[in-house]
Amino acid sequence: MGKEKEGVTLKGMVKEIKGIERRLVQTLGDLREKIEKLKSERTELLEEIESLKRAGENKVSTLEKEVVSLREEVESLKEMLSDLE
Repeated sequence: MGKEKEGVTLKGMVKEIKGIERRLVQTLGDLREKIEKLKSERTELLEEIESLKRAGENKVSTLEKEVVSLREEVESLKEMLSDLE
C-alpha cells in the first residue's frame, strides 16, 4: 500500500507539473504577443513624433518668413511716414 500512495502522489505531482508547464507556456505566449504589440506601437509613435517634428519645423520656418516680411513692411511704412514730414 505504501507504493500505491507513492505512485498516486507521484502521478499527481507529474500532472500538477504538466499543468504548471502549460500555464507557463501560455503566459510566455501572451507575453510575446504583448511585447510585439508594444514594439509595433512604439514604432508607430516614433514615426508620429518625427512627423510632428517636421510639421513644427515647417511652421517655424513659415512664421520666420512672415516675421521678416512684416519687419520689412514696418520699415517701409516708417520710411514713408518720415518722408511725409
